[in-house]
Amino acid sequence: MADEIRGDFRHHDSLVARPARSVAAARLARVSTYEPPRPWIRSYADGVPDDLDPVAGSLLDIVDASARDYPDAPALQFFGRTMSYRELVDAVARAAAALRTLGVGKGDTVAIVLPNCPQHIIAFYAILRLGAVAIEHNPLYTPRELRKQFEDHGAKTAIVWSKVVQTVQDFPADLAVTNLISVDVTRAMPFSLRIALRLPVAKARASRSALTERTTGAVAWEKLLQVPPLPESFPQPATDDVAIIQYTSGTTGTPKGAVLTHRNLLANARQAQAWVPSIRPGEGCVVYAVLPMFHAYGLTLCLTFAMSMGARLVLFPRFDPAMVLDVTKKHPATFLPLVPPIADRLLKAAQAEGVSLAGTEVAISGAMALPHDLVVPFEAATGGYLVEGYGLSECSPVLMANPVAPNRKPGTVGLPLPGTECRVVDPDEPTRDVPPGERGELIVRGPQVFQGYYGKPEATEDVFVDGWFRTGDIVQIDEEGFVRIVDRIKELIITGGFNVAPTEVENALRQHPHVVDAAVVGLPSDHSGEEVVAAVVLDDAADVDVDSIREFARGILTPYKVPRRIFVVDELPTSLIGKVLRRQVRESLLKLTRG
Repeated sequence: MADEIRGDFRHHDSLVARPARSVAAARLARVSTYEPPRPWIRSYADGVPDDLDPVAGSLLDIVDASARDYPDAPALQFFGRTMSYRELVDAVARAAAALRTLGVGKGDTVAIVLPNCPQHIIAFYAILRLGAVAIEHNPLYTPRELRKQFEDHGAKTAIVWSKVVQTVQDFPADLAVTNLISVDVTRAMPFSLRIALRLPVAKARASRSALTERTTGAVAWEKLLQVPPLPESFPQPATDDVAIIQYTSGTTGTPKGAVLTHRNLLANARQAQAWVPSIRPGEGCVVYAVLPMFHAYGLTLCLTFAMSMGARLVLFPRFDPAMVLDVTKKHPATFLPLVPPIADRLLKAAQAEGVSLAGTEVAISGAMALPHDLVVPFEAATGGYLVEGYGLSECSPVLMANPVAPNRKPGTVGLPLPGTECRVVDPDEPTRDVPPGERGELIVRGPQVFQGYYGKPEATEDVFVDGWFRTGDIVQIDEEGFVRIVDRIKELIITGGFNVAPTEVENALRQHPHVVDAAVVGLPSDHSGEEVVAAVVLDDAADVDVDSIREFARGILTPYKVPRRIFVVDELPTSLIGKVLRRQVRESLLKLTRG
């Protein structure tokens, strides 16, 4: 197992600084050989293996295998237009050849700033085909947020949604992107729809404006691809080569890129396959990509898992219930990754429109607690299962899921996936296991666990103990192996499936000319898991209202990070060294909001 989690940075000196390698070596020298009991295995659904064989090859193999076995099967569907697996691998080979002409080679970093669209998938696999490293970004980030991530990784090649090109072009000279590729997502739509978007009708103009924007000074994606495909003889990436850098906000709000290898991501795709044995490759599986693929959850369960199944991946640039239901009438989803708010909105829309959701065999929910009162009607409407899972960006991301079987347990995040080992330890003494059934910090190891944070050896060292990754979550594991999350050491707020770091929001609020101090916490929400709430201390200025503060924050933060509610207080509770005690703030706001 130690070999499976180690990875190999020898071919990526330009990617990971040498101090990180020495830290990793020190960490691995202390890898524990302790093998804890695995009570969860006896709770696995029929057909789920206890363990998986070590993976080999690369992520390219899953696309190539599907193209070999199901060449004419639809791989991608976008607004009704489809692309077969044969066409997909050809497009990947052409895109890889084009990137190679721009100087992209093994170990180089390439940024992707795209919504869900066919160009996103083609770009992702083309980057990997060259042995380069893909870096995913949220295309809806504010210029400041996007710039912070580019400052961290320094990629000189970027494949960017046309609406975001100007943002990247406005980066300072020291961050200048040498190769900037502009993607007009409408070019992947059916011709008839593209023509309709050009009609002199207000609704059509608004739709086109929302999807694209004229750009200058960047290379058009379609023009770039007018080259012969990369030869099949071109060297393939190795299993332990770095595949992606997945950003996670961590606990501080500063960008931290989780370094994931082909082994990590390939193993997680195989684990997902093993968890749903009733869904077989090549048997007409349909996967809906309603989750953004720049997010680790959407990336694995859509971008890699779906391709490994030879599935029809239906791409939605954003979640729109009407758009999803329109596709459902002809191609109902077999496998549907989502978050509770999406499940709730989809169910209500289907009931209102009289559209059947029957045919969805498995819906897997993550990122926040799944309410039981949503599970019952959703399963009744689909005839399938809606189960909760759990993961972290650092773990590719899936670690656990409830069994797709009658013994699933609402209120838990399920069981560790095959090949995943877990322990519950004392947070203050993480080498000591707590007695069975007691609360403690969850630590894990397995082939999906990341290699460390990009360029941050100290942060990497902090989250590993004897080769086990510290999740920062406080859990209980019952006698059947089901895991229940009861608290978080980390103070991240999870809203709508996205992580929000309180520090980042607090820093933004403090920039307001009349905000003296701020504390940001997450409060329970029926719609989004948690909502971002702030307590602020103001100066003596009069006529400062909370709406103006929220409006100010919108200019700095992505919308989901902007506090939904802001409370003005006289002072914030602090420790003896002046640190704001967020837990006390949260308790006070809970009492206030509950009356």
